[in-house]
Amino acid sequence: MNTPFRDRKVLIASGGALLLAVALLLTIVLPAEYGWDPLGSGAALGVLGLAHESDASLVSQNKTWRNDRIVFQLAPMEALEYKYRLAAGATMLFEWRADDKVLFDMHGQPDGAAPGYARSFAKARGTYGSGSYSAAFPGLHGWYWQNRGQRDVTVTLETSGFFSEAVEMRDGREFRYELKSREQESAKPHRSEEETLR
Repeated sequence: MNTPFRDRKVLIASGGALLLAVALLLTIVLPAEYGWDPLGSGAALGVLGLAHESDASLVSQNKTWRNDRIVFQLAPMEALEYKYRLAAGATMLFEWRADDKVLFDMHGQPDGAAPGYARSFAKARGTYGSGSYSAAFPGLHGWYWQNRGQRDVTVTLETSGFFSEAVEMRDGREFRYELKSREQESAKPHRSEEETLR
């Protein structure tokens, strides 16, 4: 047999549990799972958008995947730049090799930036570089290589990614190459032999 005192304790306990559930929903669950932080507690606790962090592992692209391979000859003290047009967030996989040490600078030039402005991501001397690169901004992204040695150096660059165009800058001149998709590559090469070895 229930007494009014016992019923009152159950109602108070149920009401307390409901209030705790609402508080947890507003302070932790909604900010962490849905990114909605009505009280600002999610940001204060560091849980805001927590469930969406794993989404960065998969980024869909609406661009065509392309491959490029090019070989350059650099005479002593000669330099060149080779870059790709990438949209913000576009990814590029790369590997370059040189048969002797070169000075290199992997950098990007944002669209609309002042002439000569570039943001460097890696700068050193070496014979090899490889990795993946995601463009932080739309523009031209690539490398500057300079041979500071006493003999010719061959640099081989292989890339794959969501780029549409390659730009080579050498001796004050600029060469633009429209890169073909993988389907177009199988039908016809995008560079002649003379263009491949410079």
